[in-house]
Amino acid sequence: MAGSARRRDGHVTQERMLEEAMTAIAEDGLASLTMSALAERLGTSGGHILYYFGSKDLLLLAALRWSEAALAEERRALLARRTTAERKLDLFLRLYLPRGTRDPRWTLWIELWARTPGNSALREAQDELDRGWQEDLEALLTAGVERRRFAPLDAAARASELLALLDGLSTRVVLGQESRRDPRPALEAARSAARRLIPPYAAEDADTPAAEAK
Repeated sequence: MAGSARRRDGHVTQERMLEEAMTAIAEDGLASLTMSALAERLGTSGGHILYYFGSKDLLLLAALRWSEAALAEERRALLARRTTAERKLDLFLRLYLPRGTRDPRWTLWIELWARTPGNSALREAQDELDRGWQEDLEALLTAGVERRRFAPLDAAARASELLALLDGLSTRVVLGQESRRDPRPALEAARSAARRLIPPYAAEDADTPAAEAK
């Protein structure tokens, strides 16, 4: 959370702007978020916000980066926990999926996905943020195989497949396409997909050539 909303000169801090933008998206949706509306919520001017971000697109991208940075810290803490690989994978699924139809991070992702084909800066940012999730999931799966919690597998390929499925499930939650707009069916579907893609270690897996797990 931001420390102080304003500096001594009365200007709203950049972090406070991003925090309030995410709150506004969660409360009223992305369509209602204009620079003037955000400025009114913060008690500042639209020009002050534009001074720091330049445009609404850049503000949204900065808000997404800010949100993802917090999740990256949670992922690092998750990977460092003293618990089983299976438990870490389940926590990873929970962290990735939206918390409901008004999840501001996923609302931003869906909006920015639609804009990336014609915007190289957005595309590069998307690739960077996606890479963080991919690399951390690969590390989780690799450690699980090494500790004989998961069967030998291609960690990079399985991580990519699972993340693609999670993206689809997350989109359905935010668009209200899951049963009763409840995110829990998506979590159960994610767990089912993870069980199929990442089977548990079995005694016969000990005879599997190491090369198959790379």
